[in-house]
Amino acid sequence: MEDNKFEFVTIDAEASEHISAPVYSYWKSVLRTFLKSKFAVFMLIVAIFITVFSLIQPMFSGYSAADAPYINDFSRRFIAPCAEHPFGTDHIGNSLFDAVWAACGTSLKLSTVVTAINMVIGIAVGAIWGYSKKVDIVMMEVYNIFANIPYTLFLIIMMYVLGQGTKQMIFAMTCTGWLGIAYFIRVQVMIIRDREYNLASKCLGTPTSRMVTKNILPYMVSVIMTLVSREIPAVIGNEITLSYLSIGLPATVASIGKMVYTYTPYMNGYPYLFWIPVTVLGLVSVSLYVVGQTLADASDPRTHR
Repeated sequence: MEDNKFEFVTIDAEASEHISAPVYSYWKSVLRTFLKSKFAVFMLIVAIFITVFSLIQPMFSGYSAADAPYINDFSRRFIAPCAEHPFGTDHIGNSLFDAVWAACGTSLKLSTVVTAINMVIGIAVGAIWGYSKKVDIVMMEVYNIFANIPYTLFLIIMMYVLGQGTKQMIFAMTCTGWLGIAYFIRVQVMIIRDREYNLASKCLGTPTSRMVTKNILPYMVSVIMTLVSREIPAVIGNEITLSYLSIGLPATVASIGKMVYTYTPYMNGYPYLFWIPVTVLGLVSVSLYVVGQTLADASDPRTHR
């Protein structure tokens, strides 16, 4: 036997602890999974463009959503879409291009604020509601009372009581808007709370607050993203309904809902006045929904590869 066929190997303690599996990053996996959907990426670009343009364009046009209408030049009424006026002009000579983007910015700001308030309150209350049996008894009674009142009817009553205004509309939409979110979160928490790892954590003396924030809510990221994707278009839809009934935002504030209400009588003779705002609204709602749903799917670890 030849001696040069063998050699001594030194023992490396650090090498024995090396993990050969690839490094896993949750949020990198979420991003990678989301980018696989080309349609979702395209809709994200559309949503970003509409959002940024609706915030920047009114700064250069001079059209203020808080002081609309700003022109009463009847010689410029009902100009069809052209190079000078890409979306045409309306019944009092306003540029529809300027009005649409200013109104879109108002609707997006309103929906973002309302959604943020409803989600924060709904998630916090729902997490406690689903984990505490004492809170569950009280909240179920509250939920049963308000769940039997149509939400649109409740908004109409609140706006008649509070009067027109942006703050009044935000308060009306958030007064009970969080309740449905809280109930949905409550159901999800009840499903997760009795799983083996949570029971083991409870037996080891883990505080309830830590179990909710560390063991339960992170598992529900995809569920929360789904709720957000539905909430923003729903808020815009409610704003349109209230504006169509003339009990939403003040007459001096432009929004997509008020534009639809204002231009509906001109739909037959000047259809662009109605369909252009509706198209922009549709792009906003669809793009946000598609992006939210795709993010919700990407947030589920089971979709990661």
